[in-house]
Amino acid sequence: MFLKKILFLFLIITVNFSFAQRHKKKKVDTVYVYEKVVIYDTVYLMKPLKFKQKGLIFPEAKIQEAGKIHDLYKKETEKQKVSKIAQLSKSITFQYGIEGGIGLKKTNWTAERNPQIGENLGLWISKSFFNSQFFLLLSANGYYWHSSFDLDANKEDTYLNGFYFTEDDKPLLFQRFNNKHFEYVFQLKFIYEWKNIRPFAGITVNRNTYKMQFLVPESNVLNKLDDFSSNQTNIGFSLGLQYRILKRFLLSAEYQQYHMKNISLKNSDFDFDIFKTNNTFAERKINVGISYIISKF
Repeated sequence: MFLKKILFLFLIITVNFSFAQRHKKKKVDTVYVYEKVVIYDTVYLMKPLKFKQKGLIFPEAKIQEAGKIHDLYKKETEKQKVSKIAQLSKSITFQYGIEGGIGLKKTNWTAERNPQIGENLGLWISKSFFNSQFFLLLSANGYYWHSSFDLDANKEDTYLNGFYFTEDDKPLLFQRFNNKHFEYVFQLKFIYEWKNIRPFAGITVNRNTYKMQFLVPESNVLNKLDDFSSNQTNIGFSLGLQYRILKRFLLSAEYQQYHMKNISLKNSDFDFDIFKTNNTFAERKINVGISYIISKF
């Protein structure tokens, strides 16, 4: 009897244990996974390509020593210097063109105070130096100056009216004088160009032609109208400014001055000069104009 109770108790314990195992929650374990990262360098393997040269010739590779590399660098530097000098030499160019304009002229050897108005037309040629900012320009211009006063003995009583006598006592009768005349100017300019502005200074050689008319004797009769003229060369100076408005066009403003020493109005047939000797007169001009660059070479 006692044994049966023990067996029955054991059976109950076994059943309870089995039932508990069935309803027991499963326990979740935490699993840690470690990843091993390995970094590999990329190695490029150069392999020769097999192809037919078909007549191509390749120079053999040469290993330069340190001294030779320095020499090559020095040669390259010298080559660049020579190239820069060559570029500067190419910038030394010639230019030529035409110019024209108008001007005012004032002289102190006449009683008239009004300035003369004139036109001019000329040709020029220039050469650049150094970095092409400096120019040497040579020009030749012809001016025509209109009269600002007119003395005519047949129309009015002027301060030059009357008879004059040559050294050999031949009579001359004043007729007419006005200051319209031609003028020829040769000029050497020194120009510096900065951006579009070109200031300059120059030396001028001027030649003026003035005329005065007298009645001169012909066959002992005072009936021939003849010219007494002045063809005198004078040296002066000029100052001015040019401004480039387009690639080939230049605007200019200029001041010129020179002195006329020992001016005389003479005729080859008569020994006479209405002006006193050892006289000196000044002439001043202001010109404005435009220049056109025809070409460069």
